[in-house]
Amino acid sequence: MRPAHICLAVLVAAVWGVNFTIVEVGLGHFPPLLFSALRFLVAALPAVFFVGRPKVAWKWIVSVGLVLGVAKFGLLFIGMDAGMPAGLSSLVLQIQAVFTALIAYVVLGERPTGVRLTGMAVALCGVGLAAVDEGTGGPLGAFALVIAAAACWGVSNVLTRRASPPDSLNFMVWVSTVPVLPLLGLSLLTEGPARDLDALRALDWRGAGIVVYVAWITTVLGFGAWGWLLHRHPASTVAPFSLLVPVFGMSSAALFLGESVGPLRWGAAALLVGGVALTSLAPSWTARAPVRPPDGPARDRIGEQA
Repeated sequence: MRPAHICLAVLVAAVWGVNFTIVEVGLGHFPPLLFSALRFLVAALPAVFFVGRPKVAWKWIVSVGLVLGVAKFGLLFIGMDAGMPAGLSSLVLQIQAVFTALIAYVVLGERPTGVRLTGMAVALCGVGLAAVDEGTGGPLGAFALVIAAAACWGVSNVLTRRASPPDSLNFMVWVSTVPVLPLLGLSLLTEGPARDLDALRALDWRGAGIVVYVAWITTVLGFGAWGWLLHRHPASTVAPFSLLVPVFGMSSAALFLGESVGPLRWGAAALLVGGVALTSLAPSWTARAPVRPPDGPARDRIGEQA
C-alpha cells in the first residue's frame, strides 16, 4: 500500500474507534433507540438520493437493515446506556469475527481451519477476561447486551456475504433507510414519547454535531473510504487495520472520558485482538465449499464499528 493509503486506513480505524466515545457522549443527549434512529436517518438522507438505485435485491437490504441496524446497534446503544464503558465496548464488539465464523460454518458450510479455531478460542478467552474485569466494576447485563450485539453483527456479515453487493457504499446507504421507522417505533414504545420529545426539544449544536459525526463521518465517509481501499488493495491487506479500532476506542475513552484501563483489560485486549486477528486473517474454510466464496475478512465487516 502507498503511504497515503496506509494513512487513510489508519484514519478510518481512528474514526471508528473514537466513535465509541462520541456515542457515549451522545447517550447523554438522547435515549439509546432514538439516538440510533437519528443516526440512520441522517446517514440515509440525503445520501440515498445520490448513490443511485439499490444494486441488490430488497430482501438483502431489509434483512441486513433489521439485523444490523435495529438489533445490533439497538443492543449496543442500550448496553452502553446501561453502563458498558465505551472503550470496553469497542473491544468486546470485535468478538463478532468469531460469531461470523461460527454462523458461516452453520449456514454456508465453511469449515474453519485449525488456525481459525485457535483464534476463536483465544478471542473467547479475551472475552472471559473482559467479563471478569467488568464484573468487578460494572453491570454484567450491559456486557451481555454488547455480546448479543456482536452476535447480531455476525449474522449481518453472513447475510451481506450472501447478498454480495457490487457497490458497498450504495448498499450501506440503502441499508440505513431500513432501521429508522422500526427504531423510532421501539423508542416510542419503550423509551416513551415524553422522553423522546424532551430530547428533541433540548437538541443543541453539540447534540446535532454528535449525530452528524456518527452518521456522516463514521458511516458514510468512513465506510466509503474503507470500500475505496478494498477496491484498490487485497482484502487481506486492508483487514488488519480494523484491529486498530479497539486501540483507538480504548485510548480515546481513557483520554476524553477518564475510563481506567487496568491490567485485566489490557490482558483482555491482547487476547481479543490476537484471537480476532487469527480468526479474521486465517483461511476461512477447508473441505466443504461455501455457497458463495468469501470475499475476504475485510468485506465481512460491512462497514461500521459503532
